[in-house]
Amino acid sequence: MSDQPERRLVIISNRLPVILERTGKQWSIRPSAGGLVTALAPVLRDRGGLWIGWPGTEDETELEEPLAEGAKGAGFDLKAVLLSKEDRDKFYYGFSNEIIWPLFHDLQALCQFDPEYWAAYQTVNGNYADVVIRNVRKEDYVWVHDYHLMTLAGELRKRGNRAPVGFFLHIPFPPLDIFMKLPWRFEILQGLLEYDLIGLQTLRDRRNFEQCVSTVIKDVEVHEDGPLVNVRLDNRQVRVGAFPISIDYNSFAAQAVTREIADRAWYIHEDLPKRHLVLGVDRLDYTKGIPFKLEAFRNLLTRYPELRERVTLVQVVVPSREDIPRYQELKMEIERMVGEINGVFTTSGWVPIIYIYRHLNRPELLAYYRTCEIALITPLKDGMNLVAKEYCACSVEEECVLVLSEFAGAAAQLQKGALLVNPYDVESMADAIHTAFNMEKSERRARMGQLRATIRENDIFRWVDSFLTAAIGKELHDFPPVEDYQPQVRIE
Repeated sequence: MSDQPERRLVIISNRLPVILERTGKQWSIRPSAGGLVTALAPVLRDRGGLWIGWPGTEDETELEEPLAEGAKGAGFDLKAVLLSKEDRDKFYYGFSNEIIWPLFHDLQALCQFDPEYWAAYQTVNGNYADVVIRNVRKEDYVWVHDYHLMTLAGELRKRGNRAPVGFFLHIPFPPLDIFMKLPWRFEILQGLLEYDLIGLQTLRDRRNFEQCVSTVIKDVEVHEDGPLVNVRLDNRQVRVGAFPISIDYNSFAAQAVTREIADRAWYIHEDLPKRHLVLGVDRLDYTKGIPFKLEAFRNLLTRYPELRERVTLVQVVVPSREDIPRYQELKMEIERMVGEINGVFTTSGWVPIIYIYRHLNRPELLAYYRTCEIALITPLKDGMNLVAKEYCACSVEEECVLVLSEFAGAAAQLQKGALLVNPYDVESMADAIHTAFNMEKSERRARMGQLRATIRENDIFRWVDSFLTAAIGKELHDFPPVEDYQPQVRIE
C-alpha cells in the first residue's frame, strides 16, 4: 500500500460520490447521479485525496463494507457524515431544496421560508465542520461544493481551521431582486465571504454576486482584478471568479467509439428505424422544463405534420427527490403529457415519445448520446448543464445538432454552435427542432465541430487548474497520482 500524499485535495459536498440503498439485509451501491460527481470523480481519482459527504442513508449500521466496495478503483478515501431523518428533512429537503434551490433558480414562489429549516442548516454545516476538522491537515486544500454548505467555512474558522478553503457553487447565483427575498440573505453572504475563493459558473452569476454583496454587506470594497473580483472586508480579502465547469472530454469521446457503445447504438436505431431521434436527458426537477419540452414536441407534430413518423423523442427522466410532493406531482404531470401526446399521434409502427424513467448506467447513456441526431436540452435555468457537453463529446461523427436553452450556463460557451431557444416559448422550440431536422450535413458538422473543439479545450482538468491556480497558485499536477493507492473508508 502506498503512503498518503503529503498534500491532498479534500472535496466536501453534501453527498458522497456513491449512493447506498438498503433492501432488507442487502445493500446496493451505485454512483451518484449529477454533474458534481461526473465532474470531480475523474479529477480526484488515484491521487489519494479525501471526499467527505453523506452516503444517502439514515441507517448507521454496517456501512463500512458497502462503502469500501464503492471506493474500489476510486483512488481516494471516503469519509461518511451521517445525517438523522430530521437532518435530512429540515437541512436537505427543507432549507437546501425548498428554499435555496427554487430561489436561486428564480422560482421564489415555490420557496417555503420555515425558520426551523434555517436552524437545521446551521447545525448540519457545523456537524460537517466537526468531521472536516478531525480529518484535514493544514497542508491539504479544502474544496467545498454547492449550496448545501454555504456557511461551512465560517464554522471551520470557529473551530480553528488552518487549511485554505475554497467554494464552488454549481447552481446559478440569483440577481439582487430575487436574492433579497431570502430572510437570511445577510447570514448567507457573510458565510460565503468566510471562504478564501468563491467560484461561480458564469460571468452573469459573478455579477449577480457582486451586486448582492455591495448592496447587503456594509463597509465592503469590491473591485475587479483581471478575471477575478476582490472583496475586501474586516481586514480580509476574498476572491470571486467565474469558472465554468466541464467534463472529462477525452474519456467520453474515447468510450463513445468503443465496440460496446457502437453495438448498443446500432441496436437502438435497429429498434427505431428510419427516423430522427431527439434526445432529452433530465433529472426529475421543475427547473428542467420537461413539461415545456413535451408541449413543444406536441406543437411540432401539430404544426409540422410532415415530421410525423419521421421523428421520435426519447425522453429520459432520472428519478430525484421522489419523497417531495412537488416532485411526485411533476412526475405525474410528465407521464400524463406523454400519454396524451402518444394517444393522439401514435400510428402503426410509430410512437412519438419513448419515455424512460430510471437511472441509465454510463454505457446506456453514451449509446443514446451516440445514436440520437438531435439533443433537446431546455432547462428553465441551470448552473451549467453537463449533459449538453457530454452529448457533444460523444457525437463523434459530428452530424448531430444541439438545441440548448439560453438560460443554461452552458449557453455562454456553446452559443456559437448550438441552436439557442427560450424554453418558455414552445413554438420557438418546435421551430428549432424543425430547423435541426432539416439542417444540411455540412452545417451540422461545422456546428458540432466547433462545439466539440470548445469543450475539448475547456475540459474538466482545465477547470480544476484554473480554480486551483486562483486559489493557491497550484495546478492539478501538484497533486500527483499515487501508485497503487488503496482507499480508506471512515464513518462518523
